[in-house]
Amino acid sequence: MGRSRGGLTTKIHAHVDAAGLPLALKLIEGQAHDGRSAPDMLGALMEGQTLLADRAYDSDELRNSLDERGA
Repeated sequence: MGRSRGGLTTKIHAHVDAAGLPLALKLIEGQAHDGRSAPDMLGALMEGQTLLADRAYDSDELRNSLDERGA
């Protein structure tokens, strides 16, 4: 749990398959930036796979890493 102005909070990040079934879950502090979870959660993406994520995961470093792996 993390502490923010709203009190104790936690974020849940989910890596799911095309059917929405969970492949991995990660809990982080509520005040932590979502992008900090990206390398751990997306490490298993391989060539030919498609990533759909919100803009909190957008960074040049992450995009380059995924492009190098062909995702």
